[in-house]
Amino acid sequence: MGGKKERTEGLGRALIKQQNRKAIEAKEKGRAIHLQNRKVLESYTEINEIDAIIDKSDEASVLLSGGAASDAGSSDLLISADDAGDMTAEERRQAQKEEEALHASNLKVPRRPPWNSNMSVEELDANEKQAFLEWRRKLARLEENDMLVLTPYEKNLDIWRQLWRVLERSDLIVMVVDARDPFFYRCPDLEEYALEIDEHKRTLLLVNKADLLPFNIRKKWAEYFHQHDILFIFWSAKAASAAIEGKTLIQEPESQESDLPGLDTRIYGRDELLTRLQAEAESVVAARERPSSSSSTTSEKRQVTVGFVGYPNVGKSSTINALVGAKRTGVTSTPGKTKHFQTLIISDELVLCDCPGLVFPSFSSSRHEMVACGVLPIDRMTQHREAVQVVANRVARRELERIYNIRLPNPKPYEPQNRPPTSYELLRAYCVSRGHVASSGLPDETRAARQMLKDYIDGKLPHFELPPGTDTSDTEGEDSGSGSDEEGEPEPSSGSLPDKRELEDLEEFDSGFKGSKVVKKRENKKEGSHKQHKKPQRKKDRSWRVGNDGGDGMPAIRVFQKPAVNFAAISANGSG
Repeated sequence: MGGKKERTEGLGRALIKQQNRKAIEAKEKGRAIHLQNRKVLESYTEINEIDAIIDKSDEASVLLSGGAASDAGSSDLLISADDAGDMTAEERRQAQKEEEALHASNLKVPRRPPWNSNMSVEELDANEKQAFLEWRRKLARLEENDMLVLTPYEKNLDIWRQLWRVLERSDLIVMVVDARDPFFYRCPDLEEYALEIDEHKRTLLLVNKADLLPFNIRKKWAEYFHQHDILFIFWSAKAASAAIEGKTLIQEPESQESDLPGLDTRIYGRDELLTRLQAEAESVVAARERPSSSSSTTSEKRQVTVGFVGYPNVGKSSTINALVGAKRTGVTSTPGKTKHFQTLIISDELVLCDCPGLVFPSFSSSRHEMVACGVLPIDRMTQHREAVQVVANRVARRELERIYNIRLPNPKPYEPQNRPPTSYELLRAYCVSRGHVASSGLPDETRAARQMLKDYIDGKLPHFELPPGTDTSDTEGEDSGSGSDEEGEPEPSSGSLPDKRELEDLEEFDSGFKGSKVVKKRENKKEGSHKQHKKPQRKKDRSWRVGNDGGDGMPAIRVFQKPAVNFAAISANGSG
């Protein structure tokens, strides 16, 4: 009897040990995946060939079962290359716009697959990887279309996971954009994704760096946002941080009156922005709880969460630090400083959540434009002239000459007189004025390009974009980058001597950078040549040469023939 009892107890202990061992193994697997996700995240928008091969193998293994079904719609995205080869530039641009409008619905933010608290860590990780690979595959089919130019976008799943968590836990989504070009940094599909998570969530457009815009341009953007029912706030993180430190930024006095009632064109302060964010988030919570709420729960005030999302280097971390009143997140001019989302408690009623910057997929904007706008790191650019050309196209010629104290060459007579300067002219003139020389003796264009791009991002070089459908004639007096008043001068004779000197400097750059001092020495030598008492060189008589009559340039001999003698006239006179 005792032996049977001992065998039963031993079996029970063995089953308990086996169950405990399985629980420990599952816990260790979950901890390993958690530690793997806790590694320092790196945002990357481009991958090398080895990573591409690995991604293709993973995609093939994950999507092996549904690959045939997913390939069925890929042929709809391709066009005939023969038809595109015969198009002109204008026809190709129009066809590209039509293709972008046709496939705009396919350009979406990756969605998080459905999940619940009963799912294991392994199952959740596998589902997220499969959904992300399917999203990558759809964008890869878009890139096969010759008429579509897809910008570099975020390809790291862990970065998108940070966005998913922020969207789920936030009541109000704040999309931080740059005031100089708000639609470049806006992602409309992100607003739709927030509504898919919760129909009561709202997205607010925080227009940062609004102090860099003239008041009339800010008013035009406010009217556009008001007409299209876009929730917006003008804000300047730099001015708010300066106010906290007791500094005041110099601003021109401007009228704050508006023609439309309820049109808010002022730049919010720190306290005003916190109050507005809390009020908007509380209205979202109230709308969510209104259908099922009772009279006892409506009077309670709960803690609301405001999430900040957007592109890299638009000022999310600077805005968080200005609102908190202290440096709580790292801030740098290099995009991608924030690696994980951070939750900051402002009060018992308001919590802020900072998300890492993401580069959303979009059409038409090139990599050079993204480098110029600060979305991609400047230190990683490989083609600096293309990025500087974006700056030259947007900033007025007179502003470039005034800010950098340089003289740009005027357009040639056969060129349009209102064209922007080329990146070659701008970089060479900047190198001449600053003396930037590389070790090879050539101008250090890379150093000059980096400095110009930083000035462009920081706002030292004034530029801005107008709302869609705005008449540009109303902003001719502003520094919008056109600069047509100075380039359109028909008389090139004024200031001809400085233009010659600048062109001589550019020619010396081509033959080897010698600096502007060499030019000055040559000019001084020419001016003092009369003191050397040299015998003036005698000009040779070349009148015997034939002028430019279309010949081969060889010397020709002039043959003098004697006039013919009229013997008949002579004999007639003699006989008479």
